[in-house]
Amino acid sequence: MKANYRERVRNLLCVLTGVTVIVTGVNPTVVDAVAFDSSDNLLNAGAEAAMDVDIEEETEKETETTAKDELKDTEESSEAESAGTTEVPQVDAKDTFCAGAALVLDTDLSLTKQEIEQYKDQDADSESDNVAQDKKEESSEDTESDEKAEDKVEESTMILANVNEYVNIRESAQKDADKVGVLYKDCGGTLLEQKDGWSRISSGDVEGWVMDEYLYIGEKAEDKAEEDGMLSAVSTTQSLRVRKAPSDDAGVYGLLACDQTVEFVSDEGEWIAVNYDGKTGYVSADYVDVEYDIAVAESMEAIAARERQAAEEKAKRNAQKEAVMTTASEADILAALIQCEAGGESYEGQLAVGSVVMNRVRCGGYPDSISEVVYASGQFTPANSGKMNNLILNGNIKESCRMAAQEAINGNCNVGDALHFRRSGSRDGYVIGSHVFW
Repeated sequence: MKANYRERVRNLLCVLTGVTVIVTGVNPTVVDAVAFDSSDNLLNAGAEAAMDVDIEEETEKETETTAKDELKDTEESSEAESAGTTEVPQVDAKDTFCAGAALVLDTDLSLTKQEIEQYKDQDADSESDNVAQDKKEESSEDTESDEKAEDKVEESTMILANVNEYVNIRESAQKDADKVGVLYKDCGGTLLEQKDGWSRISSGDVEGWVMDEYLYIGEKAEDKAEEDGMLSAVSTTQSLRVRKAPSDDAGVYGLLACDQTVEFVSDEGEWIAVNYDGKTGYVSADYVDVEYDIAVAESMEAIAARERQAAEEKAKRNAQKEAVMTTASEADILAALIQCEAGGESYEGQLAVGSVVMNRVRCGGYPDSISEVVYASGQFTPANSGKMNNLILNGNIKESCRMAAQEAINGNCNVGDALHFRRSGSRDGYVIGSHVFW
């Protein structure tokens, strides 16, 4: 009977898969391979159907007919060999359902209900593992996205004007858009976004668009700022000593209050070199923050207000100048200028400043009076700031400065034919006190 079931299973599988098996010269019960559907549904269904068959009812029949079946098989085999081919017997619907997949290729595929449940559990576990793996891959992708986002955030957003004078900041990314401000040379800010060759920036209280070609952006902006010395050191503690050398044993120039800012000169490792009242001093790197010291843009409203104030101050200075020119002598004007430029210098240094003014008066390239040389536009800052006029009108000029002015007017010169002076250390020339003359 078992052999009969095997044969039924083979026939069943052939029918289900649409395959017709033609056996040449061999018994169907010893066919080596059959194409079949190995899905769990087929096997389980066949297994349950096979288990429902009552094999015991046919045990006696199997014993009685064994000899006859063997004789019949032998005869059928001989007939098959003579004919050359034998078609697989047809299986009715009842046999197809009951045979299922009990035996395939001499292998018993009958499954107990416990085994079927076990396979179902394994399928569930496998599905859970797949879901967990998918979640793990999604988590990994999210982590990579977060890391890329962090890298993007960490990129520098600093901008710096790449111009000789200034560039306009516009309301939108168009050349004919309204101006909302001006970004001057050495001014900077923060990059907000970029598109079509324009950058939207924020600088001071101005926000708008500037063409990319007029900006240093990101690391280029930071490199330019460091190259041009746009750094400051800010004290983070009270009474920070500014020493004369990078050593705890060095003398002290003075003290910095908390949040006080000085010009950064260089990084000396444990010490930061700073400009302290014109001298190079050193502060502990542990107690200062080095920051970019960059001027910001000016809005159109601020420009208009500044221009109004400048006009008012100019009118006031002109009125003071008229009063000075009316009441003060040429000697008083020169003495007041000497005090503003070199009041803290030695007498020799004061005379040197007076000598430069008189060299210009006697030179054909300048006006031929002291007042016109002193008040010439862009020449002497104190004359155009109102500081000098206040000294003259208040009568607070030092006696040494008056004497130096008079001596220079009389022709006593200690700087040769020098026409310029500035703080020493910037160029060659006659060095007297803290100034160099050339």
